[in-house]
Formats: sequence, C-alpha cells, structure tokens
Amino acid sequence: MADTPKPDTTFVEVHIDRRRLLTWMVAAPTLVIAARLGPEAAAAQTAAATFDLFLALHPDGRIALTMPRTETGQGISTGMAMLVAEELDANLSSVDVRSADADPRWLVQLTGLSTTMRYLADPARAAAACARARLITAAAHRWHLPASSLTTAQGEVLAPDGRRAGYGTLAHEAARILIPEVSPRPKSPSAYTLVGQPTGRADARALVTGAARFTLDLPHPEAVCTVVARPPTLRGTVRSFDASAALALPGVVGVVPLPHGVAVAAGNFAQALAARDALNISWQPGPAAGLSDANIRATLEARLGPRPLPPLFTTRTLEARFDFPYLAHAPLETQDCVARVVGDSAEVWLGAQDPQFTQREVATALGWALTPGRVQVHPQRAGGAFGRRFFSEPAIEAALVSRALGRTVRLMWTRNDDMRQGRYRPASHHRLLAWVGPGGGVLGYNHQAVIPTLDFSHGFGDLATSLGSELSPELASEAFFLLTQQVSYRLGLVSQQLLQVSLPIPTASFRSVYSSQVVVANEVFLDEVARELGVDAVQWRRSRLTSSRLLAVLDTVAREGQWGRALPPGVAQGVAVHEEWNSAVAHLVEVDTRGPTPRVTRVTVAADVGLPINPRSVEAQLQGATVDAFSTTLSAGLHLDAGAVREGSYADYKWLRMRDTPADIRVHLVRSDDRVGGVGELGYPTAAAALSNALARATGVMPTRFPILDSGA
Repeated sequence: MADTPKPDTTFVEVHIDRRRLLTWMVAAPTLVIAARLGPEAAAAQTAAATFDLFLALHPDGRIALTMPRTETGQGISTGMAMLVAEELDANLSSVDVRSADADPRWLVQLTGLSTTMRYLADPARAAAACARARLITAAAHRWHLPASSLTTAQGEVLAPDGRRAGYGTLAHEAARILIPEVSPRPKSPSAYTLVGQPTGRADARALVTGAARFTLDLPHPEAVCTVVARPPTLRGTVRSFDASAALALPGVVGVVPLPHGVAVAAGNFAQALAARDALNISWQPGPAAGLSDANIRATLEARLGPRPLPPLFTTRTLEARFDFPYLAHAPLETQDCVARVVGDSAEVWLGAQDPQFTQREVATALGWALTPGRVQVHPQRAGGAFGRRFFSEPAIEAALVSRALGRTVRLMWTRNDDMRQGRYRPASHHRLLAWVGPGGGVLGYNHQAVIPTLDFSHGFGDLATSLGSELSPELASEAFFLLTQQVSYRLGLVSQQLLQVSLPIPTASFRSVYSSQVVVANEVFLDEVARELGVDAVQWRRSRLTSSRLLAVLDTVAREGQWGRALPPGVAQGVAVHEEWNSAVAHLVEVDTRGPTPRVTRVTVAADVGLPINPRSVEAQLQGATVDAFSTTLSAGLHLDAGAVREGSYADYKWLRMRDTPADIRVHLVRSDDRVGGVGELGYPTAAAALSNALARATGVMPTRFPILDSGA
C-alpha cells in the first residue's frame, strides 16, 4: 500500500468533542495525515496500526484522499472530497479521491451497510483540519508571524500584510511540523460553506463523456478477453467437454476448465463468445436442481413456528401472510475482472465491495490461503453493486485462467451469466399477528420471518467477522437480523423472529438487507391494522411512533404530499416510515389503478440523515432506491424452474422503464442534528411499503405476494 506509514511515524492525538479521532503525521517529503476513529491512542502506537484513511498534500497543490471504500455510483467520492475541501479551505476541484488497495491495516474496508459517510466523515474532517493547522504553522515559521494571525482560503495561507503561500509550496515544511500552533479541531457545522450545499458530482463530466474508467476499460493491451460457459442450473458442474471446435476458431488463445464452467480466452470478446458457443459440454446438475418456485414456497411456509398465545384481554386477532421472491441485484455493469498471475504472486482489478475478502478468496483458490498477501487487489469504480460485489467469483475465475494460460486475463460475465448464475436476495415467507384489545388498542404484535440463510461469509469488513460468519452462517444471519430489525411503534408486547432454512441457492445481501422484506411486511400490515380499526393511517402512526425523527419525517411527507387530499376513485395514497443506519425516512406515494396496470403518479420523500454532506447526492440515492423498490414491488422478480433461473436479461427481469417511472419524485430533508446518517439503503423499504399501501387503498385489496403484477406462471 503506497500510503502506508513508515516505522518512524510520529503520532499526534486529536480530541474532538465526545469522540476520539486519532490522526498522525507521516514522515515524508510532503504532508501526509493518517486518521483513525478509535478508542485509545495507545492502541495505535505502532506502524502496524489500523487506519480509516490517508490524506496527502502534494507539492503541486493537489490533495489526495485515499479511502478504504469503493465508488459504485453512490457518490461517496464527491462527498468525501467536499469534507476535505471544507476543512482545508481548498477548492473542491483540487481534491482527488481514490480507493485503497486491499490491506489488513485498513480498519474496515467494506463498502456497504450505509457505512461510508457514517464511518469516514469524522476521520476525514479530522485529517483535513489537522493538515490545515500544520500548513498554517509552517507558513508562520516561514514568515516569522504568529500562527494565530494567519488565515486560509482557496488553497492558500494568507498573512495580514498580503503575503500568501499555496498549500503545495508549504507541503514539505508542513510535513516537519510535529505540534501545530493553531487548533487542529474541525470546524463547527454552522461554519460550513461547502458541506451541506447541493453539489454536482466531481466525476460527472468523466461519466457522461466516457472518460471514467471501469474495470473493462483499464489499459491492459496484453490481456486476453475471456468469457465462461456456465451450467444451465445453479452451481452445476462440468461432467465432460470437447473444446476442439472452439479451439479451431479465429483468435482463440485457450480453453480452461473451472469448478463451475469452462473458460474461453481469445483476442476479443466477439471471438471469445463465438468460441464459447462452440464448446460441447455435458453438465452435472447443481444442488438446487430439485427446487422450483412451488416447493421453495412450501418449504418456507412449513418452517413457520407455532402461533404464539395472545395476550390477556385480546378480543380480536388480525393476521397477514406475505411472500417475497428471489431477486437479482442486476447492476448495470455486470461482474468482471482483470487478473495477472505471475509465479507466486497475483494482481486483480475489479469493483470490489470488500477487497480484503476478495484477496483471501483469490489466494485460497490459488492455493495460498496462508499467505493472502501474495494477491494484490486494486478496487475499481463499479457501475452499481447493491451487495452483489461483496463476492469474488469473477476474480477467482480470472486468476485461475490467468495462471493456466500464463497471460493477463480480462474476464467478463454476460448479462445472462449475472442473472442466472449470480447471487440473490433470498425469497421469504412472513406471518404477522396483531392482537387487539377492548377499545381498539393493540396489545401485542408478532412477526415470524422465514428466510433462507444469508451468506455473510465476507463478514463486516474484517477477518474476525468473516471467519465467524463462515463457521456459523446461521448465527451471523441471526445477529444481523437482531441488530437491524426493530419495530418503532408502541404495540404492547412486540416480538420478531428470524426462522432460517437452508436452501442450496446462492445468496447475498441486497439493498437494505432484511429490511427489504421485514420492514415492508410490517408497514403494509400495520396499514391494514389501521384500516381494520377504522383509523387514518397517518394519525394511527403518529399516535404510536416511538421516534421523534420518524414523527418529523412523517409529518413532512403528510404536509408536502397533501395527505388526504381528494382523489378520484381508483387513485389513492399510501405512506410508510422507517429508521435505520442513524437515519429516518418516510414515503408518501400516489398510485393510479384505472389503467391496465398501476401507475405511480407522484412521490414525496422526507429523510432525516443528520448532516447532509451533499444534499444532491442524498436526493439521488433516495430517488434511485425508490425506483428499485417500485420495480421489485410491481414487476421484477426471479423464477426458479428445476434449479434454473428463468430470467436472463432486463427484457424478462421487468425493471421499471423510464415510461413507468414517476416524473414527480420530491425529496425533503429534515435535519434534527449534525450526526452523519446512512443513505444508500435507506429509501428502499418505505418506497415499497408506501406503494403497496396506496394500492391497497385504491383497490381494497392488501398486496401479499410480490411482485404484485407477476402471474405466478
């Protein structure tokens, strides 16, 4: 890792309010600051300490931030650059943000669980504020002036007499400052001039002009283009194959058998795809070959536990059942990797959500499980992830092919590969009970969620949780469920249970993980409870919510979305709320059911994410999650036929098209405090539930099986 501190690193501790952020200056010919959010300085007094990020200021004035997260389109690069530019009083355009290579010294290197801004905002602010203090001190020494008399602006230190010095010209001197002579404390959020302002993405021009590089764009002219023939059933294997016809085709470099397929390498992808189709392969069915939609659903239903006894004085029991399908993540960029294996070392380039896990997995596949450091993982910008890129199948395949051929490999999964041989959000079955007492009070609430065990083998960004998840997948799933699934209503005696089943269908976390099913089921059922009790859905929630943040976002969508306004028959509103990842959100959705298919006409969103570093990014994330949720609520879902996934492209995995997407999606930010909350997963559950509730009000029938428009054939 190029930015790793040297053994003679000097450590300086910085205290920020109630939280302790440790920052260190690294001995270098320029100014480099390492930062960590940690409990004790003593825990980091060696060069082997773990870090959260590195900030470097170069002689040309460029500011480089290295972060242990991957840009997957969520805009974290712009948000982190804004924080650094704010604290340094620098131009946003002067800040470069890159993702760090895999290295165990990064405290957490996992991109997911809405952690990037929540975990890295404070270290970024601390590192930038510390750098600014050292730059001021260096200028004070150069000019023989009191450091307190100097100010900063536009990437320069300014003196009262008009002298000024660019940060780049001070970088070498600032690197020698051990103790700054002005406070290294970050600004108060009330003093921010950039953070909190709607800002366009720093990489927008590169994205729209094609200059932004994704994995397959990397300049490796020596790489051979590689695709894999994959089995018709999930995780099937090769019984035998004949590659003679494929090898006779133009441009073909080689054919390599893999655990779950046969790889073909050629001069370009057209040649590789043609050769792949020429292979003659006999397949061994995978372990899921006996599973189809009907018996999967029956297996889930059979796992339900006994019905709990109702509380005393119960006069009425309300019940609902919900079924959710398997879902593909379906990012626009399919899985891919560039790999080079030479002797006893390897390099891989890919959009990895957990580079350290990828490093370990590739090393194990190559027989180097005890020496994973032989594998260098270079995370790349990714075109979407949503949990799919936690796993490393393309890197493993590319590395195995590279070693077999002795060539650099550029491996691509096709869309059909991604849909039919990927990893999925598991299906689930839910039973919800609400016990009502005299006068309409809810005395108790029970939710049993039957969900196949989620694969958390990547852990939560560190080796310990990864090993623990591999040793006990069920325990890891149970722990995550208990940590994330809370009911924010006063409903008497509340209980929620995760009932797991083991099915040989590969899984991965999906946007908002368990909340994409559990919270949706809760919010739809509670709306039905309010209808059964003859109470307005918004008023019923107001009377029972336990969170002031949820009350605030609910009131905002009710006001801004004009809850209860007169609508024609067949047009209705629905509402839902949710709190998670230190954030709260509410959706109000209007749907028109008078046509051949339901059409969402208007969406109002309110979110409290604390300090919105870039409101424009927050808005984009909530709008994207809304469209994702509408797609999987209405039309997008997977079907399994004897272990084979039926859907193979966007043509049959019915994601919403532009014509189906509401043109009016308005986002309102509610700010209760200055903590930084998560955003990326926040909006999915409430969008799905609010749409379902609107449909129930419009049609008189509560949706219980998703996607709603699926015929089930």
